[in-house]
Amino acid sequence: MARQPSTTLLILGASGDLTSRLLLPGIATLLRADPSRRVQVVGADLRALEERDWHDRVRTALQLDGVVGAGAKHVLASTRYVSADATDPEALRALLGGIECERLVIYFALPPHVTERVCETLEAVGAPGGTILAIEKPFGDSLESARRLNALVTRIVPEERVFRIDHFLGLHTVLNLIGLRFANRLLEPVWDRDGIERVEILYDETVTLEGRAGYYDRNGALRDMIQSHLLQIMAMLAMEPIASVDERDLRDAIGQVLRAASVVDPAAHSRRARYTAGSVEGREVPDYTAEEGVDASLGTETLAEVQVEIANPRWAGVPFLLRSGKSLGAVRKRAIVHWRAPAHVPRGLSGRDTADRLVIDFKPDGFELHLTTNGKGDPFALEQTVLRGELGGGALLPYGEVLSAILDADPRLAVRGDAAEECWRIVEPVLAAWRADAVPMEEYAAGSRGPEGWATR
Repeated sequence: MARQPSTTLLILGASGDLTSRLLLPGIATLLRADPSRRVQVVGADLRALEERDWHDRVRTALQLDGVVGAGAKHVLASTRYVSADATDPEALRALLGGIECERLVIYFALPPHVTERVCETLEAVGAPGGTILAIEKPFGDSLESARRLNALVTRIVPEERVFRIDHFLGLHTVLNLIGLRFANRLLEPVWDRDGIERVEILYDETVTLEGRAGYYDRNGALRDMIQSHLLQIMAMLAMEPIASVDERDLRDAIGQVLRAASVVDPAAHSRRARYTAGSVEGREVPDYTAEEGVDASLGTETLAEVQVEIANPRWAGVPFLLRSGKSLGAVRKRAIVHWRAPAHVPRGLSGRDTADRLVIDFKPDGFELHLTTNGKGDPFALEQTVLRGELGGGALLPYGEVLSAILDADPRLAVRGDAAEECWRIVEPVLAAWRADAVPMEEYAAGSRGPEGWATR
């Protein structure tokens, strides 16, 4: 086996919640699966943090099942924390100069506007050869800013060394969608406008703000989930057949779908709502506007829905409904493919009132195929039979898969620059319609299934 290059993961914004809650546990699962990896983790942030405090954070995250493995021990022995302002050229130069490795990964666990300022400084200072930039979503806050940031980061490193992070696109989820689409003779011939009536992609959560009002209240459900994650999943479901799962083939196909996608009528084809006081899973939830850190004047939605159309021969006329919200009564993380009704059902058969559909669940990955069959009691009465199956899942946490791809310099799971821009292009007309109050802000009680009259499939 070829020796893996020594890699330093430099986390900017390391004192924040993302590092403790997601990045460090992701490293832990990665090292448990592959103890031979040798990674040095360097944390950096404006905030002063005692070296002992940093080591305690890293140790806590790496103690999976109370055990610190060989790879984790190397991380603990070599990790360090630097208090530095990465937007200051001298401070950033000193920070980079203190790192010796064969491959440097700079992970931006920072708000978008700070990420842009750090990148401007990095362009001036210069990045070491072979540096990889890993940038958290949202990638910009508009089409204009995404274009500006794309131009900036690709002046620092080539596009293939820019990893725009979307933890939804874990390797197993991506491969499961590709396998269902293209490796099944049953599905592939009917995966188009002739066979499919509509597609829903849903991400309904029971969680509330969880202390993230500072971020969420300035973004809302549309920017936080639909603009990034759900449009990417839509592109995976709708893309044309690919020659291989190599980076270029896969990301070219995703980009092709996004370029053809739009919300045709932003006012008529979008909905927004915000939760009011209620109860979720036995806990009392206050009105969103009463949550700590929320600015009611921003008019932030906690539930968003858009109807996207893809203008190409395969999907013309097929609506893709994308929906995501918080503080709902049940978790639904799935895509639902609704087949068209058959052209003719023989006379004498009755009871058929539900179209056949394929339900693809995410995390845990699985599927349900709902098929119309003859009834058990009356053979002339049609009913639905459900076939269930599990899809392959990885041994890593989502951020473990993300970090594995970054450390292996495999950009297949990263969002390419053109795709990031197209996602903003798709949602910006909706945001404009909402700012103009062309779409009313509806309400739903926390713990309910959403506003009255919304689809509750």
